[in-house]
Amino acid sequence: MDLRHELMEGRADIPRVGAVLPVRGVHPPYVVVNGYDDEIEPVTAYLRDLALNDSSPLTIRSYGYGLLRWFRLLWLLGVAWEKATEAETAVLTGWLRTASNPQRQRKTIGSLAPGSVNLRTGKPVLRAGYAPRTINHALSVVSGFYEFHAHQGHGPVTNPVPVSPQRRRALAHRSPLEAKPLLGRARLRQKVPDRPPRSIPDRLWDELFERMGCERDRALLEFYVSSGARAEELLGIGVGDVDWAGQRIYVVSKGTRERQAVPASPQAFLRLACYLDEIGTPGAEEPLWRTRRGADRPMSYWAMRRVIQRANETLGTNWSLHDLRHTAASRMANGGTLTLPEVQAVLRHTNIQTTSRYLAVRIEEIFDKLTEHYNTPRVERSYPSGYDADDIAAVFGA
Repeated sequence: MDLRHELMEGRADIPRVGAVLPVRGVHPPYVVVNGYDDEIEPVTAYLRDLALNDSSPLTIRSYGYGLLRWFRLLWLLGVAWEKATEAETAVLTGWLRTASNPQRQRKTIGSLAPGSVNLRTGKPVLRAGYAPRTINHALSVVSGFYEFHAHQGHGPVTNPVPVSPQRRRALAHRSPLEAKPLLGRARLRQKVPDRPPRSIPDRLWDELFERMGCERDRALLEFYVSSGARAEELLGIGVGDVDWAGQRIYVVSKGTRERQAVPASPQAFLRLACYLDEIGTPGAEEPLWRTRRGADRPMSYWAMRRVIQRANETLGTNWSLHDLRHTAASRMANGGTLTLPEVQAVLRHTNIQTTSRYLAVRIEEIFDKLTEHYNTPRVERSYPSGYDADDIAAVFGA
């Protein structure tokens, strides 16, 4: 078995050489280097184009890692980037389907097996390898890289990542109000399951809230579940972003990167007041949420993620920070008070079809109705007296 087949079958690994490094520039903010710390110029040109097209630094960083993975494969196979074909893309896809994801190798005592389902939450545990969405994202990164260089007159004549012209033509000018047509996937693209968003049921939400050990964490959870703000959006606010009289906060939106108003519940502001009474009010230019251990510093996404992880370890659940946004959206969409366009405005969704996904009915929410249905006795057929049994059997069957 040659090296290509060994990679596709998961019997060989791609060497982890090279790195994605931040730089002082803006166009781009990150560069990719090889094992000798030499900058890969074709990648830098593509990342610079992404930056000039107003892509966020995090997007550029993500694309940098995707291209680093691609170049690692090409270096291992001894293929120049401008000579790559669909055969190398197939090797990359096969390796991603069979390789172990390093991010899934961190386990705790009593953790569930990868790919299983948490019986308390109903959420699946992440699989050991790379998810189908991750594989499709890797293919999109490589495809965009070669599309850019083809526009510049460089690289191979044919993009090494297969495309579906029929799908591109059908989706090019589709109205967002129209139903999405069912079209075949391009070769090497993976099936992605369409799972509805997972919100936290009220009973499990109360358990999670009780596991919060300080006013800061309780205030954060109240803001998450009442405002629907994303994790890093809420963690990035300062004292000047809190409108006490208007019962709203101002966050830097992920999509537009503009500061936008987001309403929150009175309970959230009450918890925030208790938190500020406990620690004192930070400076005008400082972030609102602070760490409690070690030196005083702004609370990061990873610190808040660890707060939820500690609660999960105690409760036997597997909730994530983004589940808090799903919970807020589900409560707003199904509460009967707000219309769907109003929920869309609060969540700042571009497409109302994204908001409509929260109207889906979940099995957990109709458990009591199902229990009543299962316990209902079967209706026995009866006939008025005076009729002969043989006549009834002839007309209605035995």
